[in-house]
Amino acid sequence: MSFISSRNIIFIVVVFATFSCSTSLEQQATKPETAVKEAGAKVDQKPIILFFGNSITAGYQLDLEEAFPALIQDRLDSLGFNYNVINAGLSGETTAAGVDRIDWVLRSIPEIFFLELGANDGLRGLPLSETKSNLKKIIDKVRKANPDVKIILAGMQVPPNLGKEYTMEFRTIFPLLASSENVELIPFLLDGVAGNPELNLADGIHPTAEGHKLLTETVWGFVQPLLTTKNL
Repeated sequence: MSFISSRNIIFIVVVFATFSCSTSLEQQATKPETAVKEAGAKVDQKPIILFFGNSITAGYQLDLEEAFPALIQDRLDSLGFNYNVINAGLSGETTAAGVDRIDWVLRSIPEIFFLELGANDGLRGLPLSETKSNLKKIIDKVRKANPDVKIILAGMQVPPNLGKEYTMEFRTIFPLLASSENVELIPFLLDGVAGNPELNLADGIHPTAEGHKLLTETVWGFVQPLLTTKNL
C-alpha cells in the first residue's frame, strides 16, 4: 500500500480544511435513484455491479460518463463481460445517510457491491465508532438482500488536521472491517491520485476526468477477479 507523501499531505490539509468548512463533498447534485430505476427497467437481466458511495463515486463536476463506474462499464463491455453497472453515488453522503438510503438502492440486487463511504464522516470529525458501525450495517443489509454478494470496501484516508490519533484510527477502520466481515479491501481508493494537483479539481479533493481514469485502473484490479459472467 502506498501512502501520501509529506509534501502532498500538506497540500491536502490546506484544501480539506478550506473545503470542509463550506461544502464537505456536497456540491454536486446527483440522482442515483434515477440510475437504479433505469437499471431496474432494463429487460436484459444482466447481473448488477452496484457502486454505492459519495461524490467520488458520483463523479463530482464531471459527466457521469467520465466517472470511474461508467469507465468500469466501458471496460466490461469491451471485454465481453455481461454486467450492468449502477452508479449510486450521492455527493455529501455520510455513512449514517448511507444506512438510511441503502434499502431503497437495494431494489436492484447486486452480484457485486462496491462500498465507498466514510470520507465525509472523517471530514466532519464524526465519532469513528459510528462510522464503523454504519459501514457494517450497510454490509449486513446488502448480504441480507443477496447472501452470495461479493463486496469490495474502498479504504479512505483523512488529513491530520483533526489530530494524529483520529487520523490513524480512521485509516484502520477499513482494514479491520474488511477482515472481520470477510470483504475485499482496496487499501486506499485514491492512491496515486490524492495530493496530485494535475489529477484533481481546484478544490484539491475531487478527481478530474484523468484522475478517474487512474481510479478505474485501481478499481478494475479488484472487480475483475470477481467476474463470472461473459457474453456467449
